[in-house]
Amino acid sequence: MFTNLTLGERGTEVFRSVLPNFVRMIAIGEALVSEDVFDELFVCDLSKCKGACCVKGESGAPLAEDELQRIEDVYDVIRPHLRPEALEVIDQTGLFVVDTDGDVVTPIINGRECVYATFDDNGTAKCAFEQAYQRGETDWQKPISCHLYPVRLKELQDFTAVNVHRWDICEGARSCGASANVTVLEFCKSSLIRRFGGAWYDEAVAIWQVWKQSGRSKRSAQ
Repeated sequence: MFTNLTLGERGTEVFRSVLPNFVRMIAIGEALVSEDVFDELFVCDLSKCKGACCVKGESGAPLAEDELQRIEDVYDVIRPHLRPEALEVIDQTGLFVVDTDGDVVTPIINGRECVYATFDDNGTAKCAFEQAYQRGETDWQKPISCHLYPVRLKELQDFTAVNVHRWDICEGARSCGASANVTVLEFCKSSLIRRFGGAWYDEAVAIWQVWKQSGRSKRSAQ
């Protein structure tokens, strides 16, 4: 079912729906955004998790179709920074694989870390793609699925569902987000703009502000 939330003088209507799984969503452009994106607090804290999202999980990072060529394009740049065991897996499987769900993902080593994970002296996992990007060696940051986390996308027939994934390894990020009072929407600003565009993000922020004023937020009183 749908109810309307009007953005003041702008007269723009945002449709709020209750899906069968009872997750409340707001339609923004062609995306259905979970209210959790507005409410959940989150800031990555590598000092606590040590980059565990690059290590734990049943398969590698999901890859969009257009990212496969990007990986091929930058592989020669990151290859010298990868570990021998990662190179061995890549030589056997290729730069990407299809997992048991039929999704194209990054390969992993012995059921654990992504082949593109590097480790610093403190044992913190860091993405080789992002490290090369920060050094100015490439213009591609990393897979969008990694960049968006804890946001996860699911393509529906008419919309892209935008949800927040909860993982026990991110307890430190939730605590850090609470301390800084930073929402998932704010934390994921650059990745959401990368995926949906700046105008979409500005619209999301405007809706978020009205949504809070409407009393729908768990933290409206703050």
